[in-house]
Amino acid sequence: MMSQSTERLRRYLDDELGECRSEDVDRRLDELGALETALGSDRVGTELDVLSALANETRLTLVRALVAAGEELCVCELDAIVDVSESAISHALSTLSEAGLVEGRKDGRWKKYRATNRAVALVTVLDGSIGESGVAHTGTARPDDE
Repeated sequence: MMSQSTERLRRYLDDELGECRSEDVDRRLDELGALETALGSDRVGTELDVLSALANETRLTLVRALVAAGEELCVCELDAIVDVSESAISHALSTLSEAGLVEGRKDGRWKKYRATNRAVALVTVLDGSIGESGVAHTGTARPDDE
């Protein structure tokens, strides 16, 4: 019995190709299977961890501060930037570290953090996708852009 998704694909290809043959459906299913494999659930899981780590005002502010600084900052310096408790900063930095967005090191009695290349890349993408008006770019041309 043909699966529902295969039947939907057959109808789609009928619309696109005018006439659908089994080999067309089989070829497309193989292509889609390869795409699914390339995406990989492990990669998607890692990406979700990174995006989840940024989905908090304190954590995003800390990442942006470290990226903007371009150097290590002590936790006491970060404390001056965000208005949360020391334990909240510690927890936020731990979450960011687990997501690979910051790296920390002990320097005597001080703990210092820096942004990773991943954090720099993500902030760069975010900055490029949000215009000066604060509206996300859609990538579509407006009539006055032509």
